[in-house]
Amino acid sequence: MSSSPSAASQRVPPGLAAALLTAALIGAALASDAWLPNSALCLPLLLGAAVSLLACRLGVPRLRALKLGQFIREDGPAGHRSKAGTPTMGGVLVVPAGVVVGALVSPSDPRLPAVALVVLAYMLIGGFDDWRSLTRRTNTGLTPRGKLLLQAAAALAFVGWCWSRGWLAGGIALPWALVLPLGLLIWPLALFVFLAESNATNLTDGLDGLAAGCGAVVFTGLALQLVLRGNGGDPAMAGFSAAMAGSWLGFLAVNRHPARVFMGDTGSLAMGAALSAIALLSDSLWPLLLMGGVFLAESLSVIVQVWVFKATKGPDGQGKRVLRMAPLHHHFELGGADEQQVVLGFWLVSAALVGLGLLLIP
Repeated sequence: MSSSPSAASQRVPPGLAAALLTAALIGAALASDAWLPNSALCLPLLLGAAVSLLACRLGVPRLRALKLGQFIREDGPAGHRSKAGTPTMGGVLVVPAGVVVGALVSPSDPRLPAVALVVLAYMLIGGFDDWRSLTRRTNTGLTPRGKLLLQAAAALAFVGWCWSRGWLAGGIALPWALVLPLGLLIWPLALFVFLAESNATNLTDGLDGLAAGCGAVVFTGLALQLVLRGNGGDPAMAGFSAAMAGSWLGFLAVNRHPARVFMGDTGSLAMGAALSAIALLSDSLWPLLLMGGVFLAESLSVIVQVWVFKATKGPDGQGKRVLRMAPLHHHFELGGADEQQVVLGFWLVSAALVGLGLLLIP
C-alpha cells in the first residue's frame, strides 16, 4: 500500500478482481469436497451466491426507487463524496439469502435456526439504524448506546438459549490440543464477541467491496477449518458458513467498485453476528480471531486513534493522531493509495490470515 497505485492494481479491474476472488473461494470449496469425506461446501456456497445475486438484481432497482441513498460523512475522504446517493440497506437483500440457504444445509440441526434468528435480529437492528439515518437525512441513526443495548439484548437471548440447550463449550479450543477453561465466563465473553465482531465488520464497511470480500474470505476459512478438524468436524455449521460466504460473493457483483449499492449497517452488523454465532457454537473463537484479523485491525485502529487523541488533547481541543484517519483503510487512502489497491490488499491479507488459521487449527 504505497503512496501511489501499483501497476498490478491498475491491471486488475474491480470486476476481474471480484471474479478471481469468487473463483478462488469456489475452488477451495471444490477441493475440500473432493478430498474430505465430510465436506459439502460447494453446493451451499454456490446456492448462497446465486440467490444473493438474484435478490440484488431484483432488489437494487427497488432500493433506488425508494430513494434510500447513502449520506456521506463530511469529515471523510473527499473522494467519497461522489458516492452520496448510492442506495444503501443492501444487507436486507443479501443476509436472508445466506441465512435461508444456510439453515437448509442440515434442517434437522436445531442450532442452525438459532444462528439464523440472531443474524436476522442484527440485520433488523442495523436496518432500523439505517432507516433512521435516511429519514433524518444524516449519517447517524440510532445513538451508540441505543444500538449497543439492542445488540447486547439479541446476543444475550441467543447465548441464553444456546446455554440452556448445552450447545456452548465451557472453554476455548487452542492449537496443540490446548483448552482454555471458562465455565460461566463464556457468557461475558460471548457477549463481548458479538459486540466487538459486529462493530468491527461495521467499521470495515467503508470502501467498495471491502467488507463483502473480506467477509466472504473469512466465512470460507471458517467453513474449511470446520471440516478439517478432528472427530468429523462440524459439517452443518461449515455448510452454514459456506452459504454466508456465497451470499457475500453474490453481493460483490453489485458492491464492487463503483458500488451500485452499499450493505449498510443492515448487512455489516448481521455479518459480524453470523461470524460470532458460528464461532461460538463450533468452538472456533481462536480461528475467528486469526482469520478475522482485518476486522480486528480496523476496530483497534479506531480505538487507538480515539484514545491517543483524547489522552494528548491540549487546551485548544486538539490532540495527536496515530493515523491520518481511522478506520485503518482511510489511513492508506489518505496516504495516496487508490481505493481498489486498499481493497485488494485487505482481501489478500484476509486470505493470508485464513491460511495461517488453517495451519493452526485447534
